[in-house]
Amino acid sequence: MTPRRTLLKSGVAFVALSLAVPAVVQANEPIPVVATFSILGDMVERIGGAHVSVTTLVGPDGDTHVYQPTPAAARAVSEADVLFVNGLEFEGWLDRLIDASDFDGLRVVATASIEPIAYDDDHDHGDGHKDHAEEAGHDHDHDAHAEAGHHDDHDHDAHAEAGHHDDHDHDAHAEAGHHDDHDHDAHAEAGHHDHHHHGAFDPHAWQSLDNAVAYVDTITAALAQADPANAGDFYQNRAAYVAEIEALDADIHAIVASLPADHRTIVTSHDAFQYFGRDYGLTFLAPQGLSTESEASAKDVARLIERIRAEGISAVFLENITDGRLLEQIANETGATIGGTLYPGALSGPDGPAPTYLDMMRHNATTLAAALSP
Repeated sequence: MTPRRTLLKSGVAFVALSLAVPAVVQANEPIPVVATFSILGDMVERIGGAHVSVTTLVGPDGDTHVYQPTPAAARAVSEADVLFVNGLEFEGWLDRLIDASDFDGLRVVATASIEPIAYDDDHDHGDGHKDHAEEAGHDHDHDAHAEAGHHDDHDHDAHAEAGHHDDHDHDAHAEAGHHDDHDHDAHAEAGHHDHHHHGAFDPHAWQSLDNAVAYVDTITAALAQADPANAGDFYQNRAAYVAEIEALDADIHAIVASLPADHRTIVTSHDAFQYFGRDYGLTFLAPQGLSTESEASAKDVARLIERIRAEGISAVFLENITDGRLLEQIANETGATIGGTLYPGALSGPDGPAPTYLDMMRHNATTLAAALSP
């Protein structure tokens, strides 16, 4: 590994959760848990193994941005001991679902300990993304995120025996499950699943393998809290999974290193790859903003086309969760080719190229490299 920011940096810690949890079930019965979307569900299954029964609300090839909760989803949430959510306002429908389900279990925000990338929703989609990749989220308000369970005032001793080298303050995490919440009344009144805009930070944090370790640590600590009888298995699974994440990260760095500097600008349907670009030195452009619900303006599309022509960008990439017609139109007008299909926020089905999170990350990297290599 190079001296770059390592996956197990000291600032990313295991998360100690102190919220009240349901009575511990017998060790031989899996605990019912819910994950909001397929990538998060896959991570939970990798850590929980046979000890968890995972219901994923937004399944393979599903778009979490436009998801509409169903009565079956409300029932699953109401029966869950643990609810795993991404946070960072990714699930704009979450509050309404929780209200409908009367959920009273443990709610875990998987992004609680990451440093999110700051996002300006008014920026020029064809021209301004490199700044976001370079900022890497370091300009956000640290005081505000101290409430969300970030790693400012950790208790270093409470979990020393469990290898928790950097645990967070318990009270902070009591609030951490709610920093992504929307105003209940506003959403109930407007029902605006079709006009949801993300907040001040980019929610697509899973597109960084570095962040994936923080997701995994949060998941592991939450499952150990909910089912302490099987905590040893959860931490064993965590160690094996992190080793795979680190190995894949090294592979992707090697893959991207083969690309010349003038072949590292990438056009996708919506703005979901800034964490990937930050980690691997790539620039991502998109006609749509953070959410697939946002409309690509004629001005943004025109500027993007102008930039593709000016920089000789040779390929654009479709996404499994978006309509590809706009990208196909852009390709036709610029002479760029369709470089393949990327997976920004949902896995493929079991027979597709991205049935797991790690498969997804590898597929995205190899698809990009194959199309961009001179």
